[in-house]
Amino acid sequence: QLQASGGGLVQAGGSLRLSCVASGLTLSSTTVGWFRQAPGKDYEFVARFFRSGGTAAYQDSVRGRFTISRDIAKNTVYLQMNSLKPEDTAVYYCAAGSRIILSSSYQFSNYNYKGQGTLVTVSS
Repeated sequence: QLQASGGGLVQAGGSLRLSCVASGLTLSSTTVGWFRQAPGKDYEFVARFFRSGGTAAYQDSVRGRFTISRDIAKNTVYLQMNSLKPEDTAVYYCAAGSRIILSSSYQFSNYNYKGQGTLVTVSS
């Protein structure tokens, strides 16, 4: 299971750090990603690590502002979000999968473990 937390209300330009703690699976050996869903929109890829040794990948609109990281000892993945914009407002989900191929790692539906989501609201 995945448990996401850290969302909240922040002003534009502010920062938040999301956390995703795993139980029953080892995040360091899976592909793990962050996705988001804004009201009335589909799930959108934000960032991910591909498998155990993969480098991070980011959606263009968050690259340079968001950083995905992981603490293997804590079995936790983080999403540090800086310079937040109102368009970043969404429910953010962490997801993990052990059999995801690279081309499928940008789609939320391909992950077999999903957290419950944490709401991020950025005010202008």
